[in-house]
Amino acid sequence: MSPPARPAAGEAFARRLNLGCGSRYRDDWTNVDVRSAPGVLAHDLRDPLPFADASYDFVYHSHVLEHFRPADVPAFLRECRRVLRPGGTLRVVVPDLEGVVRGYLAALDRCADDDDGSAERTAAERDLYWMTLELYDQTTRERSGGRMGDLLRSADVPNERFIRERCGMEVAHWLDARGKAPAGPTGDAAPRRSPWRRAAGAVRRGLRALGGRALTERALGSIDREALRIGRFRLAGEVHQWMYDRVSLARTLREAGFVEPIRRGAGESAWDGWADQRLDAEADGTIYKPDSLFMEATRPAPPAAGDRPGDQAGRTA
Repeated sequence: MSPPARPAAGEAFARRLNLGCGSRYRDDWTNVDVRSAPGVLAHDLRDPLPFADASYDFVYHSHVLEHFRPADVPAFLRECRRVLRPGGTLRVVVPDLEGVVRGYLAALDRCADDDDGSAERTAAERDLYWMTLELYDQTTRERSGGRMGDLLRSADVPNERFIRERCGMEVAHWLDARGKAPAGPTGDAAPRRSPWRRAAGAVRRGLRALGGRALTERALGSIDREALRIGRFRLAGEVHQWMYDRVSLARTLREAGFVEPIRRGAGESAWDGWADQRLDAEADGTIYKPDSLFMEATRPAPPAAGDRPGDQAGRTA
């Protein structure tokens, strides 16, 4: 599929790129995801981006970076930098490690050392369990959904309000779908599957068709088969390979060649019209994923003529 038509350069942020868009995209953006759809270009983000240098004014990806293994992050961010024009903005949204840790500690502090059986103590322990899932389950799970999925699909979630306030619309889709369809939410309201998970699904289907997977697994012992299953799952893209806080994300962006990393709110941006795009927040201000860290950084402009080291040396000589 050819890339969708893009607005011409000129307006400050007229050329916009949404990487790993999932179900949240806009028609006047270039939208990229692992699977093609109307208005969405299929592309594996582990490969170089299929766009010319400096072809975009604004590059955005939300809840994508944490699915990259740390060793693969610099190359991906350098690609984001390459396709941005000098002075253009990269907006990155990831789960906020600091927020998760603070939430965990706050819930832990509410748990008295002695369990007195009170309703307050019970509620605090339930919230603490959820925070533990946020901290560990998304990174260590060995099956789709993990323990977090088990809880969200269960009929009784006593601390549902706490979970909804922390995780917003993403978990609301799951909680609201209970008892309606065993497969969970569908359509535009569905939580995004990671690009890698969708790609891995396509690969798995292909291998099954050829019978290669079955032949491979029959040659393995039970322990090796289990190791293979876990390894396949963990490389398929669902799990978080890393997490970031406001310090480590800013450092990662600087190391990739960006400057002036700034933490933003869901509706805040260097782009005055950002809130109207409704990618991180709905029109009524509801934040899609309130447990996120929002950060923007700039591709630096090249030094002006006369400011380059060689120019300075020439004048000195």
